[in-house]
Amino acid sequence: MHPQPLFEFSLFGKDLSVYPYGIMTAIGIIAAIVVFYIYTKKKNMPTKVQDFTFFVIIVAIATGFLFAKLYQAFYDFLDTGTWDFYGAGITAMGGFLGGAAAFVAVYFVAGKFYFKGKYAGLHKREFEKIFCVAPLCIVIAHAFGRIGCLMAGCCHGELVSKKEWVIGTVPRYTYSSATHSTSFSGYYVATQLYEALFLFALFAALSVLYFKKYKRLTMPVYLVAYGIWRIIIEVFRTDYRGAEVLGLYPSQWQSIVFIILGIAVLAFYIIKKIPLVCDDESDEPHIKESEPSGSSGSSGGDGGEHASPTDGKTETPDGSDESDKAE
Repeated sequence: MHPQPLFEFSLFGKDLSVYPYGIMTAIGIIAAIVVFYIYTKKKNMPTKVQDFTFFVIIVAIATGFLFAKLYQAFYDFLDTGTWDFYGAGITAMGGFLGGAAAFVAVYFVAGKFYFKGKYAGLHKREFEKIFCVAPLCIVIAHAFGRIGCLMAGCCHGELVSKKEWVIGTVPRYTYSSATHSTSFSGYYVATQLYEALFLFALFAALSVLYFKKYKRLTMPVYLVAYGIWRIIIEVFRTDYRGAEVLGLYPSQWQSIVFIILGIAVLAFYIIKKIPLVCDDESDEPHIKESEPSGSSGSSGGDGGEHASPTDGKTETPDGSDESDKAE
């Protein structure tokens, strides 16, 4: 709908352009970070883990963009025989796979060195909260990204009319940066808009699960629901997404993997007898600040002595008290 730049400027002698697609992508990333902060704070994630996770998120986002371009450049290479990384677009699936792999790797490897002493292993114990909130962050970012696709005119459906608007379609324009010209292509099925609406609805549904003591269901529901949706919406898309393999596009095969993974996560919970309903009391932080113990005195009348703040006990990384072994 708006493939041309919103504005252009020069920086250090280089001409730069700001597109609606880039703005929506940035909004999606910001929304994901805000969701992570608010949702994990509601579940009492320790600040130390939150701060560390923000660092890991930055690394994962950068890696995700790299893989998103590599993914698309690879598909373009198969189609044209020419490798053009700089000129390639980005693919959501590639970004998701690369970003997720980078996040897990950095989180556990760097976390081993970052969390020491009484915090040793804290990131491992808190990982389930991240695992449960991750689908919500991914979905909200993806939803805004799809609006960016709508603006850019990519990921579209079938051409319905070249002259008159038809319900369920959106106008598509092509933009040439070389000539700075925009041309009208016609009215296409708005698959980008439909997917954005689906993702916002999925985000709402996952939020209900997350706050209604069913947070362990967020990941399997996301993987299965989005996998099924992506298989269906791909049928209505007409832009190039790679060659078909056994009648399915690459993203449809990847969606099948999503569905299998979602079922596997659910099966893991069932086999390990991990309850799907989580009591909010289990979301207490693993590191608690020391509090003065209650007073109890047996040394005469009303003049019992108050215990000291530590009361002869020390704090463990799990927030429990362990009696000092003083000689």
